[in-house]
Amino acid sequence: MDPAGKEKEALQLLAEADKKVRGSQSFFAGLFGGSSRIEEACDIYARAANMFKMAKNWSAAGNAFCQAAQLHLQLQSKHDAAANFVDAGNAFKKADPQEAINCLIRAIEIYTDMGRFTIAAKHHITIAEIYETELVDIEKAIAHYEQAADYYKGEESNSSANKCLLKVATYAAQLEQYQKAIEIYEQVGTSAMDSPLLKYSAKDYFFKAALCHFCIDMLNAKLAMQKYEEMFPAFTDSRECKLVKKLLDAHEEQSIDNYTDAVKEYDSISRLDQWLTTMLLRVKKTIQGEEEDLR
Repeated sequence: MDPAGKEKEALQLLAEADKKVRGSQSFFAGLFGGSSRIEEACDIYARAANMFKMAKNWSAAGNAFCQAAQLHLQLQSKHDAAANFVDAGNAFKKADPQEAINCLIRAIEIYTDMGRFTIAAKHHITIAEIYETELVDIEKAIAHYEQAADYYKGEESNSSANKCLLKVATYAAQLEQYQKAIEIYEQVGTSAMDSPLLKYSAKDYFFKAALCHFCIDMLNAKLAMQKYEEMFPAFTDSRECKLVKKLLDAHEEQSIDNYTDAVKEYDSISRLDQWLTTMLLRVKKTIQGEEEDLR
């Protein structure tokens, strides 16, 4: 069936569901099982929503799922209501990101009320991703990643919590909230250090923490590097550690050429990503700034 046909069928189903809801509110329905009519209406709204999805009318699909969710709440079917709010959120994602967030928040409220914190955390991540990509509000994305991390920690899902926290650290550093980023990188690095599987990644976290320190103050970075090497001797031989040391030397010598050579050498083996490029440019400004101050 073509999209127009699907939409027409969806509208007929909506009308049928509306009729069931109105019927359930009559005096006789109250005597003879109004709730069964509401249950039927729930199913019909969900079928209508799926028809709208096939017709790619995402807003109408989202609205129909919301109507089903509201009726499930009336019937005290919390789990079904939450599932329908999630369906609504997924449909709205394609048409109205803010409305998608509103629906997901309704679902989260129900899941947390039921003690389903792992599922709630997953939906907080979805909201964070909408803020990252669709609405580009990084502060709000950070808040939802932090909330997800809290819920995961409470459920002892530490690796999931750390994934969320690393997102927070990435954005915090970009927003120049260096202290916040450092605390997360050090915390995740320290826990990785003690795990045979994650040990290798610890050097990356200490490297990122050191760059954040560098953006605050060169002396800070020097002291932090000493601390990381004492805590995690394997860090000393890493290319990341050697790069930071060369950058510290370049800073002391006020030599942009030495800085450029060190970064080029590192980049020739490990390609710099967007975040590292941003941070290294900020480090470069601390060298340039002081170089200009001396003139």
